[in-house]
Amino acid sequence: MNNLFFLLLLLAASIASPTAADGSANAYIYAGCSESRYAPGSPSQINVDSLLSSLVSASSSTPYSNLTSTAASASFPSFGLFQCRGDLQPSNCADCVRSAVSSISSLCPFAAGAAVQLDGCFLRYGNDSFVGEPDTSVLYKKCGAAGGGGYGTDQIGIRDAALSALTGGGGNGGAGGYRVGAAGYVQAVAQCVGDQSASECDDCVAAAVGQVRAACGYAVSGDAYLGKCYARFWYTGNGAYNDDADHHHDDPDHHHDDDGKLFSQLSGGGRTIDSHRFRISNFIISLFSF
Repeated sequence: MNNLFFLLLLLAASIASPTAADGSANAYIYAGCSESRYAPGSPSQINVDSLLSSLVSASSSTPYSNLTSTAASASFPSFGLFQCRGDLQPSNCADCVRSAVSSISSLCPFAAGAAVQLDGCFLRYGNDSFVGEPDTSVLYKKCGAAGGGGYGTDQIGIRDAALSALTGGGGNGGAGGYRVGAAGYVQAVAQCVGDQSASECDDCVAAAVGQVRAACGYAVSGDAYLGKCYARFWYTGNGAYNDDADHHHDDPDHHHDDDGKLFSQLSGGGRTIDSHRFRISNFIISLFSF
């Protein structure tokens, strides 16, 4: 099968700390669409539509599900899954998955494969059976502003302690391997997609934590989203940091990835990446292959 090129979209810049009550569960983080398309009214479209509808229905009763649709034809199966954040209530999970499906429909019309990450849930579908496959490729990294008030090795140690609580089976477990960590005035969370085994989840979270540590050394927050997991940390503002520098107060017009490359603001309020300046090869190769 040939690897194709895909459009990676970065949307809605402000990502609040992950709590179910803060209203941020439907905030956009990224979306990816395959260049391969199916024809309107084709068996593939019927299978995809049936799959997405079934995933929405399942989200009202479970935080994770993977399904296969052959509603129109077994020759054109559609595979898909969703994973909600482990601290979401069922109603919030269902609302997030509905929002993810709506986003995919508008961002990736007739795409043979697509994925969207919202703050509270992840949804992906495709015509290849990716369910159960480990994937530690980096899809998206983001660091907050540098800390104010005097950054020292003690702050690095506190951050690393919070992140360390996420690795090696740390945290409190939960839906999809949801893990939380805290040290001093630093909080951290991580989660795997529910199709990963315990050891695969450990490996993925360790890789995500490594990405955050390497990319966001002096930042007051950091996020790393890999193919089948993510890890995030943020300072609560109770330490030696300027609270205004925290990523909950990001400049809505400018964001930089780990290499300082500028994301461009779209006229419609979304974000996209200049594909000539952002390395999306891992995303292209690992997320969708047809």
